[in-house]
Amino acid sequence: MAFSGALTLTDLNDFITPAQACIKPVEQKDVPEKRERDAGAASTEIRIDSSGAYYEVSSEPGLMSSNSIASSSTTLGTNTNNKLAQAQISLNDCLACSGCITSAESVLITLQSHTEVLNFLDANKSPGLGEEERKIPVVSIAPQSLASLAASLASSCSTTTNDNITPPQVLRRLRVFLKDVLGFAHVFDTTYARELALREHVKEFLERRAGAERGEEGSLPMLASACPGWICYAEKAHAEMLPYIAKTKSPQQVMGTLVKSWMAPRWGKTPDGVYHVTVMPCYDKKLEASRKDFYDEIYATRDVDCVITTGELELMMRERGWDLSVPVVGELDGAAHADEGVPELVQHSGTSSGSYLQSIMEHLLARSANAEVGVKMIRNTDYEEYTITEGEKVVFKGAKCYGFRNLQNIVRKVGKEQGVRTGTGAAGRMRRTAIKKTDIEKKYDYVEVMACPGGCVNGGGQLKPTAAVEMEGGGGDGDGDGMPSGKWGDKEWTRKVEEAYWRGESESESCELIELGVELGLRTEYHAVESDVIGLAVKW
Repeated sequence: MAFSGALTLTDLNDFITPAQACIKPVEQKDVPEKRERDAGAASTEIRIDSSGAYYEVSSEPGLMSSNSIASSSTTLGTNTNNKLAQAQISLNDCLACSGCITSAESVLITLQSHTEVLNFLDANKSPGLGEEERKIPVVSIAPQSLASLAASLASSCSTTTNDNITPPQVLRRLRVFLKDVLGFAHVFDTTYARELALREHVKEFLERRAGAERGEEGSLPMLASACPGWICYAEKAHAEMLPYIAKTKSPQQVMGTLVKSWMAPRWGKTPDGVYHVTVMPCYDKKLEASRKDFYDEIYATRDVDCVITTGELELMMRERGWDLSVPVVGELDGAAHADEGVPELVQHSGTSSGSYLQSIMEHLLARSANAEVGVKMIRNTDYEEYTITEGEKVVFKGAKCYGFRNLQNIVRKVGKEQGVRTGTGAAGRMRRTAIKKTDIEKKYDYVEVMACPGGCVNGGGQLKPTAAVEMEGGGGDGDGDGMPSGKWGDKEWTRKVEEAYWRGESESESCELIELGVELGLRTEYHAVESDVIGLAVKW
């Protein structure tokens, strides 16, 4: 299975380093008979050629490691070269370990790549398939991905045509490419799914607040659940936080539920008769889609079959020679662009990472005539506290926390406030300690948590700053494999993507919910991952 050329290590420095459990030891079987040689001398070595292929080179022919997997071999003089097969890390490998979680999940994932999508689309068009066997290909695009593409177009074009291009325009140009060139049947964005998720989020918060008033433990603070990087980190390193994490699904998974459980029957298909692809701003979404919680045992299908990043989508366009800077007919007309009647790019206020905190605050403010909002910056704009007061009384306290450095501070703070011992993972969850009576400051009611500094617009799967040059075919200083070489996390670039996110048509009225006609499951569960690391031993 080919790896995506876009799936490479990033240069974000906001990460948790790999734990020992992430290092899988090499097991040597059928060790060859011991030979006498100089102490410390090696009979083989690993070499890498100009194409990046690995070779095991031996100066003693016939002494190759018996557990080597060679796809080809050559003999040069007294040296024997065996080309080694590329190691692969599957989704299950990654999810089963107790090790690294980064803000731009850089794992080589076999079945989550743009190559897999193209292979499916080609196979789905095969003349040998009957109409019943063909699946309906559907793609859903995150608004942060549209913003990244819009910012790149604005930076790359020499003319003023795309200086202020909006996400709706980008979506309509992408719709032509994805349908007419690649063959997708339907193209959606995920903002309507986000609207459903936000409403369910508010509903869950009110339920938890009522539980807290009854004295139920683990009710508040409620921690956002939309970021899979944060979820994986909590499951592996801070299982004591799991009771506080909202169970509402992320917009990606709500969209998966909509496509497979609501739209599929309308198209005359069962859930396994639809192939659902999402375009997301970060690699962690690939891991989220692979969770067992989002797998339909009855129809043997996932809510989201494959996730590609913004960068991978851009690579697909370049490979097919599609110029996104060229306008399409009707892209400026704001009417009747929604596919299958689902509202297009539902507007919202708050943050570009989903506005979870904002949605809860707006609900509370709508029910108070004299409430005031206060904002306090703790470290930087990635860590801010919000309060709602009625007179002298603080009735709500929340926070926006982006990036793992800030995230760890939040974990410690919540642990201290709730009397929960933190930092011990699954084995030490829910060990309570006494809270000082002098600590009378209002505790958090809610925290919007995102793993990436700057939020979702700065996800590891977004376009780099110099991608703009690459999109125009103007060369640039790429890294040799067609990928741009700018740095993720550049604050100025993140600001431009943020600005592009908010460009668009005038803010719409409150979104009317479509009559779904089915009961959709909008909540999920989390699972502590027990560590297999005991001292210096690793259990596999």
